[in-house]
Amino acid sequence: MSPGCSSVKTMALKVEMITFDCVDPDALADWWARAAGGDVNAVAPGEFVMVASEGGPTLGFQRVPDPTPGKNKVHLDFYAADKEAEVARLVGLGARETGRNSFGEDFSWVVMADPEGNAFCVAGG
Repeated sequence: MSPGCSSVKTMALKVEMITFDCVDPDALADWWARAAGGDVNAVAPGEFVMVASEGGPTLGFQRVPDPTPGKNKVHLDFYAADKEAEVARLVGLGARETGRNSFGEDFSWVVMADPEGNAFCVAGG
């Protein structure tokens, strides 16, 4: 849970899937399966592909004709016990590091972009 967030006792909604609009759903789903782990299910190859992992929401990838311009309004936050090793692994898979941030000395994260430019963050030790 992120700093400053509080727990909610009753929830009517459950996060089932997080969907990315992208120009190449097959390639991006394959990349995320390697980056975050999971199994690729090409529901409609070239149009809609899912990556399911145990214990997490499913990631969906749907084809759009053009990439969405501007900054992402939603992004994924990950935690890794060895943040620097994980960032290096993700860069090796084709991600780009786009920035570094921190809240004081105790909480820091690396802002990254997947091969299509979708932002995500890696926090940790």
